[in-house]
Amino acid sequence: MPIVESSYRPNWAMTNPHFNTIWPTLFRTRTALNLQRERLELNDGDFLDLDWCPSGSGRLAIISHGMEGSSRAVYVMGLSRALVRHGWDVLAWNFRGCSGEPNRTERFYHSGASEDLRAVVEHASARYESVSLIGFSMGGNITLKYLAEEGHKASGRITGAVAVSVPCDLASAAARLAEVTNIIYMKRFLRLFKVRMQEKARRFPQLYSLQGYSEIKNFKSFDDRYTAPIHGFSCAEDYWEQSSCGPMLPRVGVKTLIINAMDDPFLGSQCFPYEICKKSENIYLEIPRYGGHVGFVEFNKERIYWSEKRVMEFLDAGWLQSH
Repeated sequence: MPIVESSYRPNWAMTNPHFNTIWPTLFRTRTALNLQRERLELNDGDFLDLDWCPSGSGRLAIISHGMEGSSRAVYVMGLSRALVRHGWDVLAWNFRGCSGEPNRTERFYHSGASEDLRAVVEHASARYESVSLIGFSMGGNITLKYLAEEGHKASGRITGAVAVSVPCDLASAAARLAEVTNIIYMKRFLRLFKVRMQEKARRFPQLYSLQGYSEIKNFKSFDDRYTAPIHGFSCAEDYWEQSSCGPMLPRVGVKTLIINAMDDPFLGSQCFPYEICKKSENIYLEIPRYGGHVGFVEFNKERIYWSEKRVMEFLDAGWLQSH
């Protein structure tokens, strides 16, 4: 599919990628939604908490949040509000341990955990005539990996998908975030990870230790020490290689839009799969000049960000085409 020319035109302040990235977290108001929580029990004895926002629609949007996010993240709530007002039911699911309650097993969430999204889709899709998927950042990688693994089988239950600010190549993204200009983000993630690892160490001291944690300065060190061994990978590089959605994209079997801003401070050059998308029958790649990471701030009376309007526009087109 062609590379899509983007319509995002921010005001002058939001041409700064860090302003665009940080603004929603600091200043966007979370609109109250009528969320109904359901616990999905998994075959391995763990669980996922699902937050439903029904509107009585026959079509469902399933939203996957980003790293250290949740169904209550401001970008998830903003999109959920827009979709419900636009005639969708919404299901925002929480990765393991991200719903406010620790998960039961020794594992935690990670970028390759497409099996968890598969469980959510299989659980929810039977209730609806049409299902669409949206993923942000890590949730975008998981969404695209799931769609690639399903191939054309997914078209039987999935109408379309949008992935926003996606680290399509995890090694490239890890290297980008390790740069000195991104130290504020790296420190924040490591601080949040430490809280999660402390909780794990209390319950699984044979697997987790916080000794020397202060020496961890980047994703490579963290993933080498925790993510890779806990989840069956040999090292950080092995985890990144097996979990990156990029090489799998040619197998995606449903109409999908990837939105990655050119100035995204989280994404390295390998996270923009130009050549793969040019040859794909199903994937559109849109690269706005600005947007930051999960930013795309827009000021309007409806309080809807540009990315949210773009998601609805793309999914509406797919839904209409399928009906």
